Amino acid sequence: MVCRLYNAAMTYKQPISVLVIIHTPSLKVLLIERTDFPEAWQSVTGSREGEEQLIDTAIREVAEETGIVVTRESMRDWQLSTDFEIFDIWRHRYAPGVTTNTEHVFSVQVVEEVDVVLSEREHCRHRWVEWAVAAEMVFSPSNAEAIRMLPERVAH
Repeated sequence: MVCRLYNAAMTYKQPISVLVIIHTPSLKVLLIERTDFPEAWQSVTGSREGEEQLIDTAIREVAEETGIVVTRESMRDWQLSTDFEIFDIWRHRYAPGVTTNTEHVFSVQVVEEVDVVLSEREHCRHRWVEWAVAAEMVFSPSNAEAIRMLPERVAH
């Protein structure tokens, strides 16, 4: 499958986002490939809209990007955030002068490798992979680090 890039008019993104690791009980992790960055695999990510609570951002982004519907009770807030420099290719999405984003980590466990309905404008393929493999596949260092923490986080 060839990934297609969709151009959509958008307003500036907030430099506050979520990273949501979707996993099975056996720690297979869902990865999705970006349309605007071929071979760039990642977990669900997305910026907060308006004044929504971060858990609501996480729930919305999971639904928008994968079609998976989750509840507040199933979402685990890691109480962990990372500040990182926004990649040059995506800085135009933020207000002039914004170069840093704060990413908040969440996870959600699904019972099995569920079917995924991707948002075609954002992602073109998905894969369920073992957590250690997933940590090596993702392009984002903060995403890789969060996936490496998954076994310990799930154990607690």
